[in-house]
Amino acid sequence: MVGTTIEWYDFFIYAQAAAFVFAPLFFEPVGSQSTLAQIFSWASLGISFLFRPLGAVIAGHLGDRYGRKLLLVLTLVGMGLATALIGLLPTYASIGVGAPILLVLLRILQGLSAGGEWGGAALMAVEHAPREKRGWFGAYPQIGVPLGLILATTFMMVLTSSMSDDAFLSWGWRIPFLSSIILILTGYVIRRSVDESPVFVEMQARKKEASAPLSSLFRHHWRSVLLAALTFAGTNAVGYMIIAFFSSYGTSQLG
Repeated sequence: MVGTTIEWYDFFIYAQAAAFVFAPLFFEPVGSQSTLAQIFSWASLGISFLFRPLGAVIAGHLGDRYGRKLLLVLTLVGMGLATALIGLLPTYASIGVGAPILLVLLRILQGLSAGGEWGGAALMAVEHAPREKRGWFGAYPQIGVPLGLILATTFMMVLTSSMSDDAFLSWGWRIPFLSSIILILTGYVIRRSVDESPVFVEMQARKKEASAPLSSLFRHHWRSVLLAALTFAGTNAVGYMIIAFFSSYGTSQLG
């Protein structure tokens, strides 16, 4: 739960910044007008969703081969590194079009890490659970998602209310991204102390990898995959309207 909270703090802090600062600092010269620049900013936010399934596929394959614990550490470090580097990025005024390109590349890395993180964390929790308590154990990684959102939103609220708009736009927005380094160190220590999944240990003892190829999944269970994807898409659409768009609309249109 702690690791997932940290991961999703990193993921959601980007959404907060997309609402407030990325348009004028990274995309406005590209878009040539504020409305178009904000659309570019939303697009950079959304592009990570295209890469989350790929991250889940890669992490699932490597997790079956090398262990769940290693992958959870790698996704945590990958997410934290991408987030911290965003906090160090020069803006469009400094390096031109390279700034939004680097920002999008780091957002893609966030998407890959998030895709591997959530499934891996849920799998680790469930595989440690007694058979009759899998639902209970599996709930805890998901609790990290709203906790990460609360942490990111609270941090951004404190910053925006404690400094001037100019100071926040100049350097204050970088603080939540750079602070990710402290959270990553905390999460790394916790995850390193977690025992490997007993299911994976049993698979290793039998010298057998998990057999769940994607071809079989889509051939025999495509209806379930499609239903789950569409259900989750609706949830995420509503969630990100609240997380990012309403913040931007409230400040830019409602004052």
